[in-house]
Amino acid sequence: MASEQKFGAGIWHFATYVDRYATDGYGAPRSLIEMIDLAGSVGDLSVVDINYPFADPKLSLDAVDEALKRNKLEVIGITPEIYTREFSKGAFTNPDPGVRRRANELINDAANVVRRFGAKYVKLWPGQDGWDYPFQVDHGDIWRKSLDGVGELAQQNPDLQFVIEYKPREPRNHMSFDSVARTLLGIEKIGLPNVGILLDFGHSLYGGESPADAAQLAIDYGRLFGMDVNDNLRGWDDDMIAGSVHPIELFEFFYTLRRNNWEGVWQLDQFPFREDSVEAAKSAIGFLKRIERALDRLDFDAMRAAQARQDAVTALNLARGALFGGE
Repeated sequence: MASEQKFGAGIWHFATYVDRYATDGYGAPRSLIEMIDLAGSVGDLSVVDINYPFADPKLSLDAVDEALKRNKLEVIGITPEIYTREFSKGAFTNPDPGVRRRANELINDAANVVRRFGAKYVKLWPGQDGWDYPFQVDHGDIWRKSLDGVGELAQQNPDLQFVIEYKPREPRNHMSFDSVARTLLGIEKIGLPNVGILLDFGHSLYGGESPADAAQLAIDYGRLFGMDVNDNLRGWDDDMIAGSVHPIELFEFFYTLRRNNWEGVWQLDQFPFREDSVEAAKSAIGFLKRIERALDRLDFDAMRAAQARQDAVTALNLARGALFGGE
């Protein structure tokens, strides 16, 4: 039976990468058009999230649109690059008001690109907003700046969604939006309906959360606007193939979404440094389809009854049977 679920990926999944050791990279650089063509070759992808501004400043929106259409892909979101050298002391929390204004202008430009492609949201990943050392910042001041920065954008663009992708750390040693609870507190303080959370499964693991619990909390507050999945060893944001390390917790995450009737794209945020990017995407989506079939098989009434008793053995047996049992 064909899956009706839509799958997506951050376009960076199809890039090549560098780190602080292999500074020459793990492959030749790829253009955005080449990445879109690779995404199209996966076969099961419907949407992509694209970074902005484009690495090639001469690349036109029309050329990108043509590549997307050629590959039968749509854009779900635009991620403005507010985490580069220019914003090394923060985008929203930068001590220089000129840099904060530049971040606002860049994100507003990205908002126009969202409109151009008919996308769903602007994704905010303020990786440089936070601190590194004790006494480095006035915590109240940078928190207010974070909320003011996001709130201003949401007010300027009431027709668009702004999703905050929280993460404990990296590149800052401690990010301002570091957890589901703190991010929800900030969003509720902002008080605008078009600000929500994009929940990254790996960030939640890495932050010591239960991704299923984090999803439930965001849903309870009506703020789960998007999600993406990957995996890690919990000590770092490894962005490995989804389901490769924590399959049961990934299943519980999707069980929580299904139980709450949350509908949206199941999106990949993976960094296949040494792996073939197309095969890594196919591997992840293959497992996500297995999860989808397992959710169809799972006895939800029996699971609710076991959870009401806090009967871990029965609940795990139900989950394992649905996920790893026969097709």
